[in-house]
Formats: sequence, structure tokens, C-alpha cells
Amino acid sequence: MRIAILDDYLDIAKTSANWSALEQRAEVTVFYEPFDGEDSVVDALDGFEILVAMRERTRFPKSTLERLPELKLLVTTGMRNASIDVAAARANGVTVCGTRSSKQSTAEHALALLLGLARNIAADHAAMRTGGWQSRLGMEMHGRTLGLLGLGSIGSLVAQFGLAMGMQVIAWSSNLTDDRAAELGVTRVDKETLFAESDFLSVHLVLGERSRGLVGADELALMKPSAFLVNTSRAPIVDTDALMAALNDGRLGGAALDVYESEPLPAEHPLRTTERVLLSPHMGYVSDRNMALMYADAVEDIVAFMDGAPIRTLE
Repeated sequence: MRIAILDDYLDIAKTSANWSALEQRAEVTVFYEPFDGEDSVVDALDGFEILVAMRERTRFPKSTLERLPELKLLVTTGMRNASIDVAAARANGVTVCGTRSSKQSTAEHALALLLGLARNIAADHAAMRTGGWQSRLGMEMHGRTLGLLGLGSIGSLVAQFGLAMGMQVIAWSSNLTDDRAAELGVTRVDKETLFAESDFLSVHLVLGERSRGLVGADELALMKPSAFLVNTSRAPIVDTDALMAALNDGRLGGAALDVYESEPLPAEHPLRTTERVLLSPHMGYVSDRNMALMYADAVEDIVAFMDGAPIRTLE
């Protein structure tokens, strides 16, 4: 069988897991660069029976799946992938399987971005490289308010980090209860209070119809001019144009982003030159242990499928 590993930007797929179980059963090809649109995807992947997709780097809508008639198994890292039309895959006879993934990795990255904003690390590093010195006061996080937009598995870990640093942690989501928040030492507030009182606001919601565009101009207007916003979840949850306007007008202290509407972020995108913004290239889940876990599970998924007993199937 022919297997394609997609979007292996860092050339780590073959070394992150043991692929020997497939050596006598399949031919494995690795694609390292992102595809340029649907035609590029179809041209490159035509004839492959098994694909291993890295998160949501490559889209598989119905139109693409219908143009890959030999495809039998699509493995996505993680157990959720908004870029795959699972119903269309099923209709075309394609089994979709997922893998486990580490929540710790994204939570730690969110913390790194929070600290980076508070202590001005990226700007200070750049200044030091060019002969500069101190340029701005750092902000202590102890005693300040950390707001969490979403208190699921990742948001709960970030809450623990905030509490460990002596922060006041508040949270809101449409499904959050007082009891659940209290279990974690967090105070549940309404949405308006979350935006108004947070010194640091970190986004940890699943992207869906209710969360798309949830952080818009009105919500950003509620925030303190000194506040910082961090998004390691999904880009469409935050209105990018409204965020850039708030930053450019000095109505928000700063923002850190790890997710973007178009990835990789185009070289000419205005976010790259917006003031008071810290950018990372969607690294939340890209850690050594997480890559090892996801690729090892991908191998297990493929072997199980070949043996006629698929595991971790997505519906």
C-alpha cells in the first residue's frame, strides 16, 4: 500500500516513532511543504491509499475527497479535525482515524506566551541583538487577574499555572458551571465581566458556530487598555481585523497569537508588522513528546486498519 505523511514541516515524522511495522507492508512517502490549494493536494496525493495528516494543516473537504478515489484511510493527529469532512469521507468509503494528543503541550505554550507578553521578552531580545538595553517595564503576574475563555482540558491546565503564580483566575464559557469552576479554584463570571476584569485573557474554546467570532470589536472594547490577549486555540474565535485595530489604536496592551486564519501565515500579512503583538508559528501542539505520541498512534492506526480492525475511528 502507498502511504503519504503530510506537512512534516520539521522532518520529524520518521524519527518520532517506530515505523518498522510497516516496512514490509507499505511504501511510505513524506511531504514536507504545505500544499498550495486543492489542485496541488489532489495532484500530489492521487494514488495514495493511506494519508497521515498533521492536525489541520491540509484541508479535506468533500470536493477534495471525491477527487482521491483510491484513498481508503485518512489518519489525523488528534481526535478532532475541523478541516476534514468526516461525513463526506465516510460516503466515499474512507475510514478516518485519530490519535491521542497532549493537552500539556498547548497549555505550556500558552503560559510561555503569557510570560513573554508580561516581561517583553521578544522585544528585549531583539534590542539586545542590536546593542539596545532596557526599553519597558515588565509586568508582574502575581496578584493580577487571569481570565480564561473556556475551562476545558487545556484551560484547566492554564488555570493551574495561573493559580501557582498567585493570580486571581476567572473563567467563562457558555457551558461552565459554578461547581466546575470551584473544583479548580476558579471563579465563574459572566462574559462581560471576563473581558472587563482580565489583565491577561487566554482563549481555550473549541471552534464551532457558537465560538466563531466570539471575540470581536465589542468584546475587545470591554478590555482594559493595559490588558493582554492570548490565543492558542483557533484563529476564527478572535476577529483578527478588530484585534489589529485595537492594537494599532493603543486600546489593548498587547496580544500573543499562535493560530491564524491562513497557515502558514502569509509573509505579507499585516499581523507580522502590527505593534504590540507576539507571534509564534502554531507551536502549541508541536512538542517532542506530543509528536512522538501522535505519530506512534498513527502507526498503530494504520496497522490496525490493514489488519481489518480499525481503531480510534472518527464519526
